[in-house]
Amino acid sequence: MVQKYGGTSVANLDRMRAVAERAVATQREGNDVVVIVSAMAGETNRLLGLAHQITEVPDMREMDALAATGEQVSAALVAMTIHALGGRAKSLLGHQVRIQTDAAFTKARIHTIEGSKVRSTCAEGSIAVVAGFQGADPEGNITTLGRGGSDTSAVAIAAAIKADVCEIYTDVDGVYTTDPNICPSARKIDHISYEEMLELASLGAKVLQIRSVELAMKYGVPIHVRSSFTDTTGTMVTSEEGLEAVVVAGIAYDKSEAKVQLINVPDRPGVVARIFGTLAEKNVSVDMIIQSPSREGGATTDVTFTVAKTDLARCKDLIEQCAREIGGAALEYDPDIVKVSIVGLGMRSHAGVAARMFGILAGEGINIQGITTSEIKVSCIIHSKYTELAVRALHDGFGLDKASAAVGG
Repeated sequence: MVQKYGGTSVANLDRMRAVAERAVATQREGNDVVVIVSAMAGETNRLLGLAHQITEVPDMREMDALAATGEQVSAALVAMTIHALGGRAKSLLGHQVRIQTDAAFTKARIHTIEGSKVRSTCAEGSIAVVAGFQGADPEGNITTLGRGGSDTSAVAIAAAIKADVCEIYTDVDGVYTTDPNICPSARKIDHISYEEMLELASLGAKVLQIRSVELAMKYGVPIHVRSSFTDTTGTMVTSEEGLEAVVVAGIAYDKSEAKVQLINVPDRPGVVARIFGTLAEKNVSVDMIIQSPSREGGATTDVTFTVAKTDLARCKDLIEQCAREIGGAALEYDPDIVKVSIVGLGMRSHAGVAARMFGILAGEGINIQGITTSEIKVSCIIHSKYTELAVRALHDGFGLDKASAAVGG
């Protein structure tokens, strides 16, 4: 069994003791146990804050070398705690587990995991305590997997060693229909499909990191999302087989993006490719893209897209240079937006779901600034001040406070 513990689960020595007790108890039930740990709550932010006190744009390689130390501390302390309880454990870092990644510092992607070190540690009767979030590139440089990367580490290791289940322990007791902090009627979901969880994770749900769900779906790793503070059953994330066709399974929101708008872009072949090619070369990920006839008319178009707010500073220089080169384009930036989304497998077979979403938002006087869709999701850009109102209205409007109201058929 692979058990991953997030920052709040290892926030202090008392919480680490609870983690160690659970891991030891699981092993004594006859399981081989691999524990993946995040940095202690707030530690990664503290480390990155130190770097930004030195320079506004720290060197990415050194940022990874710095940030990875948080998980190293957690792994060593949890292993020591297991020893103190009379158990056996060995802490392992990313490079010792041979998690090889590419060289995209601060957001590396895993290429391979050689799982023999983990298996041999378990075979000798020890609990393998692995530092999450980190790996090494082909040159041996320390790399990190981006925010939430310990989830990715856990699922990737579970896939590599063919674990029976990957338990993701966090400070909530499962996946909810929406954020219970802003919608008191949110319900815990017992089972959810990989596809729905993938969409929710990509759209702002904080319970699981998107790449971890991608890996789980690709390799068929069952994920059990549960709380490290209780023993209650959480949410199982598996294939859709056997699940009911839920029209809308959940509501997600994402405040981490900013809107960029290029106005009066020359409407000729290759211009839009030039804009987004420039961003891709600098590893700036673009989310929603909307192209429409220019408000000024003529042979021009307006191009609107969203990027992570953390990328906006370096994105501005790239886009402004590109705008000058293509000629005539003006620029507008808006960081005060939120992306609100509905997700559900049942959308594939039910018409009118998007129209219903738009009607609910219109009924609350909320203007939609952009729309994007897939087979099982609809996302809208709205002003950030309407976040809570929109989430509650959509949750109530689709009847997600009642389990039966969201089921198709």
